[in-house]
Amino acid sequence: MTNNLKDVSPEIEAYLKRIGFEGKLDGSAAALAALQERHLHAIPYENLDIYHGIPLSLEIEALYEKIVLRRRGGYCFELNALFGWLLRELGYEVTDYVARFWRDETNTPPKRRHHVLKVQAGEKVFLCDVGVGGIVPRRPIEMAALLEQPQGDECYRLERDASFGWFLCERKKGQWTRIYSFTEEPQLAKDYTMASFWCEHAPDSIFKQDIMLAIRTQEGRNTAAGREFRIFTSEGVRSFVPETTEAYNEALYTYFGIQMDLT
Repeated sequence: MTNNLKDVSPEIEAYLKRIGFEGKLDGSAAALAALQERHLHAIPYENLDIYHGIPLSLEIEALYEKIVLRRRGGYCFELNALFGWLLRELGYEVTDYVARFWRDETNTPPKRRHHVLKVQAGEKVFLCDVGVGGIVPRRPIEMAALLEQPQGDECYRLERDASFGWFLCERKKGQWTRIYSFTEEPQLAKDYTMASFWCEHAPDSIFKQDIMLAIRTQEGRNTAAGREFRIFTSEGVRSFVPETTEAYNEALYTYFGIQMDLT
């Protein structure tokens, strides 16, 4: 197992610098948690390419060029594919699953349209996910039924269901609610092609309706829906709508690190 940045390839070194990771790479659960948390704080969730009709590629080379070299973000099929590649390159055992997203879903049961990862770290197995725009675990979730796992002001647990497999749940106001479910059927890279194609092209795909961006910050999180930006901090929420295209592009870079001329 790699144990320091000097032992990794230039491509992995660039990826680790992209997410600002400076810890020890020893294959531990602690290192895995640090990698996931840094990823969520450095790489935004965004659907800019889908919304503007720019075709996506789920090939690792294309994802690396977009996310690491061009410093863009992506959505679940992009972000978790590349993060899974990073973890494998660092020596972790990774299994890809496909999930049904239940949070805010009115048409239940929902279709399978989300990519998640099972990762072995030491003697334990974890659910890892860097591909959600909403609030989800910032650190890996141990795959143990009903184990409550607090993360700051948030708390999560996994539940078992006879039909839908594992449910990732969050506690809100004393009640447990479902975020997404997945079964333990390993997926190949090609298995995500149709789901991603639907997200890119279906008229009723949420990714086609409006621009969506989100990123964790030390103070909270930054989000954007359409032209409205929302900055969440401990002091509250500040929202604004840039008045010009130039101001919008500037805000895109300031709050998400994305340089893209959206005319």
